[in-house]
Amino acid sequence: MSSPSNRGVVFKGPGKVAIENIAFPELALGNRKCHHGVILKVITTNICGSDQHMVRGRTTAPEGLVLGHEITGVIVETGRDVEFLKVGDVCSVPFNIACGRCRNCKSGLTGICLNVNPARPGAAYGYVDMGGWVGGQAEYVMVPYADFNLLKFPDADQAMEKIRDLTLLSDIFPTGFHGCVTAGVGPGSTVYIAGAGPVGLAAAASAHLLGAACVIVGDMIDDRLAQARSFGCETIDLKKDMPMEDQLEAILNDREVDCFVDCVGFEAHGCGCNHNHEAPATVLNSAMQVTRAGGSIGIPGLYVTEDPGAVDDAAKVGALSMRFGLGWAKSHSFHTGQCPVMKYHRNLMQAILFEKIDIAKAVNVQMINLDQAPKGYADFDGGAAKKFVIDPHGSVAA
Repeated sequence: MSSPSNRGVVFKGPGKVAIENIAFPELALGNRKCHHGVILKVITTNICGSDQHMVRGRTTAPEGLVLGHEITGVIVETGRDVEFLKVGDVCSVPFNIACGRCRNCKSGLTGICLNVNPARPGAAYGYVDMGGWVGGQAEYVMVPYADFNLLKFPDADQAMEKIRDLTLLSDIFPTGFHGCVTAGVGPGSTVYIAGAGPVGLAAAASAHLLGAACVIVGDMIDDRLAQARSFGCETIDLKKDMPMEDQLEAILNDREVDCFVDCVGFEAHGCGCNHNHEAPATVLNSAMQVTRAGGSIGIPGLYVTEDPGAVDDAAKVGALSMRFGLGWAKSHSFHTGQCPVMKYHRNLMQAILFEKIDIAKAVNVQMINLDQAPKGYADFDGGAAKKFVIDPHGSVAA
């Protein structure tokens, strides 16, 4: 019997993606069987801001890479050694690929698993330098170490009813939440979220879930700021030629916040009259400037070791000009790195299922089909205040 066909979103070079026929996944790792893996029929797969870095040509991603690391699907085949999952289970796939066996995985540090990427700790589906795993912006995908990695939803019908929210468990909801947790957000906190893209909006919604007193979101795109205001955030427009501290003071009667979350990363731009010019360290420097002494700074925004399109030679190798002495003097704590999704996704699933948060509304989920993915990438790159979710098989009801 021949395998079903498979199509996916393929990186074709800077500024270009295409929908192409790709190989149907096999339960194999190179030349050996992957008895611990499963094959998923993808229900939803999301376009991430991290994907945009590759598509813009700001990484060393090779042409031909199948994109996509935010995956939700139904199991259609299981390996011999899969014990606790079965065909028909609907599951969320953490974007971190983790073996469950190494020192880091056993410590809960699944974002830096030691066994799934020969180049460095940590792996992800469809991402540059992250182990060469095939991405999930496709009709079908293989997931290794399935018993450890997958989050099975308790009820398949309920999962489909809540799929617009649950699809966000693979990355951006836990990542935004992780940014807030590492920034010390709790009841009564004042919080600044840098960036109102999907992760920034997810972080802002997470800050509310964690009990923050005031959540302030800064961005330069009016539609994204309006989206943040739609669920109770204060906003500041970074295009204004007005110091950030002055804008914060107008809201808080204070020029500093308790907690700062960087959801922008290395493609940051300057503020005010410099908002059209790239300044990769500007968010980090702003964080040290406006976070109170003893406060924490969560940095879920992506920073890379190689950026071919950087503004200067230092930034091309990830060397940024930071005023680190200020952060040291103020006893700041900095928390970097990819979110260990499994640390949070089960509890966040429960928050969704018991309607403690409306995360799809907060990030403005927009469903598209697989053939619409190139336009989704273009619209996202243009600053659309939406989280584009691809439905490859037309599984999600209108």
